[in-house]
Amino acid sequence: MTDTTYLDWPFLESQHRALRESLSEWCGSYEFSHGVDVEESCRKLVQDLGAGGWLRACVPGAFGGLSERLDVRSIAISRETLAFHSGLADFSLAMQGLGSGPISLFGNASQQEQYLPSIAKGDLISAFALSEARAGSDVAAIETTATRVGDQYRIDGEKMWISNGGIADFYCVFARTNDAPGAKGLSAFIVGADTEGFGVSERIETIAPHPLARLTFKNCIVPAANRIGESGAGFKIAMATLDVFRTTVGAAALGFARRALDEAVRHTAERKLFGAPLSALQMTEASIADMAVDVDASALLVYRSAWAKDCYQERVTREAAMAKLFATEAAQRVIDRAVQLFGGAGVVSGNIAETLYREIRALRIYEGASEVQKIIIARQTYGGRN
Repeated sequence: MTDTTYLDWPFLESQHRALRESLSEWCGSYEFSHGVDVEESCRKLVQDLGAGGWLRACVPGAFGGLSERLDVRSIAISRETLAFHSGLADFSLAMQGLGSGPISLFGNASQQEQYLPSIAKGDLISAFALSEARAGSDVAAIETTATRVGDQYRIDGEKMWISNGGIADFYCVFARTNDAPGAKGLSAFIVGADTEGFGVSERIETIAPHPLARLTFKNCIVPAANRIGESGAGFKIAMATLDVFRTTVGAAALGFARRALDEAVRHTAERKLFGAPLSALQMTEASIADMAVDVDASALLVYRSAWAKDCYQERVTREAAMAKLFATEAAQRVIDRAVQLFGGAGVVSGNIAETLYREIRALRIYEGASEVQKIIIARQTYGGRN
């Protein structure tokens, strides 16, 4: 039932089509059963995705990856396909890529050799520790500090809303290394989960269960060799990483939306109302049409952004923001319509429409809320006029 004509668009190449086909087959045979222990479910998903070779999209080719460089289209296709089947599976793959992204993009040879092959195999779990209670979308407001002490750094502070918090083997942590104002004083570090002074102070429960936590750093000592890139390059590293993965958030939303559209079409074709299928009503047709337009428009923006990044290797801040903004907002509309078309069943716990309704909500917030994406798009647009 799923429309796959988008795979023939010029944004995608033969390897992306093959990846989508093989991953779809794997998903069709895999039993996605998320138990009560969401952390254990994620650990198993990472192991199984690694064993299946699907995490290879998350690292460069020299370390077991699919392509010479991180290929955004491969990550996007993978996220869309996994999200169609399981939000937690999409989350598990996405965090392997995002959590190790700073190392893939800016790490030295030693760091890359130490971590990236294990990320691709699912032997290590990574996390991206950027946000704080008072520094979410405003990265320049980070307060966590990293003080140089000889050939080491002492990290002190707190991180909030950290995905994979509590199950990650290592964290890419962003902290302030000098008194330079705003974004200029930030640096990035690799912090192992077993590092003395590091702790998980709170597990955070959300409407769509995922491993999420508050992290604390108290006199947390890491070698200077654990710094990623140059001192003061943290903001650049964070933004470049998000430039790659922000587009793929839109791809995950697209996967959720496609599933909602498919389920709504199936349900309305089978459900009888006043002696005829629900699909015979013009109001139903209007809803399905709106959903289909939102899905296709999202796909165009997502794969345009991914293609632009892969083919030109330039900053795609504007394109990625557009893809993330439109696809997540559109998916919310599509899924809301699906819930409405399912009627009472759509709000019953465990119904696919209800599950998707909970899954989509966070995507409009993380990696930059929709309102922040609008600011980015507007400023990029004004900048292009000067």
